[in-house]
Amino acid sequence: MRKISVKNIIKPCVALTVVLCCFLNSFCANAASCSCKVYNWYCKRNDAHEIPALDRELAFIKDYDAYYVNENASDKVIYLTFDAGYENGNVEKILDTLKSHNATAAFFILENLIIRNPELVKRMADEGHLVCNHTAKHPDMSKINDIENFSAQLERLEKVYFELTGTEMAKIYRPPQGRFSKENLELAKKLGYKTVFWSFAYADWDNERQPDCERSLEKLLKHTHSGEILLLHPTSATNAAILDEFMTTLESEGYRFGTLNELWEK
Repeated sequence: MRKISVKNIIKPCVALTVVLCCFLNSFCANAASCSCKVYNWYCKRNDAHEIPALDRELAFIKDYDAYYVNENASDKVIYLTFDAGYENGNVEKILDTLKSHNATAAFFILENLIIRNPELVKRMADEGHLVCNHTAKHPDMSKINDIENFSAQLERLEKVYFELTGTEMAKIYRPPQGRFSKENLELAKKLGYKTVFWSFAYADWDNERQPDCERSLEKLLKHTHSGEILLLHPTSATNAAILDEFMTTLESEGYRFGTLNELWEK
């Protein structure tokens, strides 16, 4: 009988193992890039009052009930949205201005605002604003890819909001810092949420370095477009100072202030 060399057996086995490892590594890398790749939200702004273009790399958001603008707006409409984590006197001023214009907005809030300023949150709901989910603790949600931990952030906020108001929070979600993955959007959709980004925002969040009022107003007006979802921070002293003039100017130009539900309730 012909003797079989051990080397002749080991070599092809090693080669096969290498091939399988390379395949699995490639497969896992591709799987990660498909669902777990981290994205930072942005869109290509312009000065022509046209809807900002959506980068092709982010076109997938439409498959997950995610929106950044109302592309089908048939009139001049802007959606005012505010990311509100706390009160410093300016959130109340923002609410006063909205009330004076008989306009509603969407407030993406955190648990902290409910705990520390419950009357302010009640006022948002009572005056017809959408109170939406910005997570309980404002973590980087792109690092969370399992349904249990992802839902915990949203459901915790839902719970404290319901305990305060006796009503359900709007099923509208905005990722903290605009950081997300495909899997995040899929999980939000499974939980019954619409994800809402924005088609314009500017650097208004640093309370120690607030932008100039005149320049900020000019910047906001320069980038208006029908169907715009505008992200502002209501803790900004600049925003509190210029919001009335901004809204008055838009109204004089024929704009109205819509509610986010218009994006999917057609």
